Formats: sequence, C-alpha cells, structure tokens
Amino acid sequence: MADPIKQFELVHLVPLKIGGADFGFTNSALHMFIAVGVTAAFLLLTTTGRNLVPGRLQSMAELSYEFIAGTVRQAAGTEGMKFFPLVFSIFMFVLFGNLIGMIPGAFTVTSHIIVTAALALLVITTVIIYGIMKHGTHWFALFAPAGLPKAILPVIVVIEVISFLSRPISLSLRLFGNMTAGHIALKVFAGFAVAMVGAGAVGIAGATLPIFMITALTAFEFLVAVLQAYVFTILTCIYLNDALHPGHH
Repeated sequence: MADPIKQFELVHLVPLKIGGADFGFTNSALHMFIAVGVTAAFLLLTTTGRNLVPGRLQSMAELSYEFIAGTVRQAAGTEGMKFFPLVFSIFMFVLFGNLIGMIPGAFTVTSHIIVTAALALLVITTVIIYGIMKHGTHWFALFAPAGLPKAILPVIVVIEVISFLSRPISLSLRLFGNMTAGHIALKVFAGFAVAMVGAGAVGIAGATLPIFMITALTAFEFLVAVLQAYVFTILTCIYLNDALHPGHH
C-alpha cells in the first residue's frame, strides 16, 4: 500500500540555495500560487461586465462577498469592515487551497503547519499592531477585564495572556489537523481498495466497502474544506474585534 504520509512531502521543483539557505521553489509554493491565481481569475472573470441580473458565476462571486461581509459585520461590527479585504483574502485563499488539494495528485497547502501558522500569525500580528495603534496602552485592558477584585487580577491577567497567545496555535492547528487527517484517511482507504482488488475475485468483492468509504469520505472532505475555511474566517473576525473593542469580550 502507498504511504499515506508521502502526499504531504515537499518536492523541490526548482532547487536554489544561497549561502546555505534553501530558497528552492517547491510543490507547496506552486500550489499556493495556483490558489492565488484561481482566486484572482474567478473574481475577475465573474465580476467583469457585471449584469443587473447576475448569472451563475456572478452570483457565486456576489454571494461570497456578501457572506464574508455579513460575517465581518456580525463578529466585529460595521467598523470591522475596514478589515474586510484581509478577511476576504484569507477566506478565498484557504477555501481554494483546500479545494485544490482535493484534486487527485494535487498538493494541499493547508495540510502544512507552516502555512496555517503563517496565516494565524498574520491575523494575531494585525490585532496587536492595530489595537495598540488605535487604543495605545488602553488596548492592554483586553487582559484585565474591568470590575475584577485586585486580589485575583494577577491570576486573571496571566490566564488572559496565555489564552491570547494560544489563539494562533489553536487557529493554525485546527485547520492543519482537519485537512491532514482527512487526506490520510482517504489515502488509507484507497490503499485498502487497491490491495484487495489485487487479491482476485474475493478481494474485488471485499473492496466494495473501502470504495464506499472513499466515496463517503470524499464528499465529507469537500464539506470539511468549505467549513474549515469558514471556521478560520469567523475566528479571524472574532480576534480582529479585540483590536477594535479591547474592553469587550
């Protein structure tokens, strides 16, 4: 059976080393460019020559826009719309990165912790920088909720700081873990099916269940691909709300 982990292996398409540092162009980088390119092409093609009565593709683009705009307003208020370009870009990148990874032979960029961690750090860094720029030292009230007794304030501050620092970890691990686990499960059941088919007539009959599981898991993985993009986006909006309203939880 094929190694289910091999699908996550980085392959250097264009090796390049400068001063001992590796700057090679990998399959992961290629698929990130593809995800960005597909996103840009989708939005440009669906919004060029907009019609009063939208067609299917234009409707998909407009629904995506309205869906994320509504999510931002709901989680961060109208003021949060200043972050809409960032949130929308993250959503589309994660969504298409997940969906492209479902194509046989393609690479799933969101199955690498370095990619999801970079996105999570981008979100948290934006929260910290914007929060301090807008509110100054008052932003740190996020870690000390008003009205607490002074006796327990130090403990609460430590807990709040740890909770805040754990956000990028949980944000990145959630997306990475779900995409990795799903693809491993698909690969394992596919390996079972191929191995049993090679065992003859009895094996072909026995391969029915693995093939059924592959079909069900594939449909489930498409659902997970969309849901994980949404979960990443809604959590991003919630965290960005702390940059806008540090005194509210």
